[in-house]
Amino acid sequence: MRHGEVHNPDGVLYGRRPGYHLSDLGRQMADRVADHLASRDITQVVASPLERAQETAAPIAKARGLIVDTDDRLIEAGNVFEGKTFGVGDGALRRPANWKHLTNPFRPSWGEPYIEQVVRMMGALSAARDAARGHEAVCVSHQLPIWIVRSFVERRRLWHDPRRRQCTLASLTSFTYQGNKIVSVGYSEPARDLVPAHLLAGAKPVKGRSKAFGA
Repeated sequence: MRHGEVHNPDGVLYGRRPGYHLSDLGRQMADRVADHLASRDITQVVASPLERAQETAAPIAKARGLIVDTDDRLIEAGNVFEGKTFGVGDGALRRPANWKHLTNPFRPSWGEPYIEQVVRMMGALSAARDAARGHEAVCVSHQLPIWIVRSFVERRRLWHDPRRRQCTLASLTSFTYQGNKIVSVGYSEPARDLVPAHLLAGAKPVKGRSKAFGA
């Protein structure tokens, strides 16, 4: 699961920075997904250590009398632009100081290598699978790592256009295992009606409103 909307009035790329919590709308999204999952056989809830992921996981765990376990491997991808505004129309791509970080989109040169995200996310999925063997687990993470591990499982190239990620706020990307093998991948958006239109998958970017802010 991707976390819900974050309170971010300054519109920065918050990345791994602490102190970014769910907005009121984000908490509604978390509650909505908890209700959506009420009938599922969930015995394990695990989240990234970042506050927004922990707070998204909380209502799912509470409904089952579980605690939220933390797995550092579910954390957001590292990014050199963390703490800065880096959105559509803000001029970031025209700043010479940023150019050295934009030389290789295939790795990518501005942050954590895609393959490293695959390795840690697959490890987190395997650990959750083992902890909930025979049942279901919920892992709460962040847009880019979720999209990258899904792309890897579905045998797509890892470099991509960020505008094309199918990983909306509070969405569920589901991996079904037979034994230790992933046999199918699903995707759903239980809180879609709560998500601002410019943040939906495939939406046209709006100046001053970058999808990166909701990472």
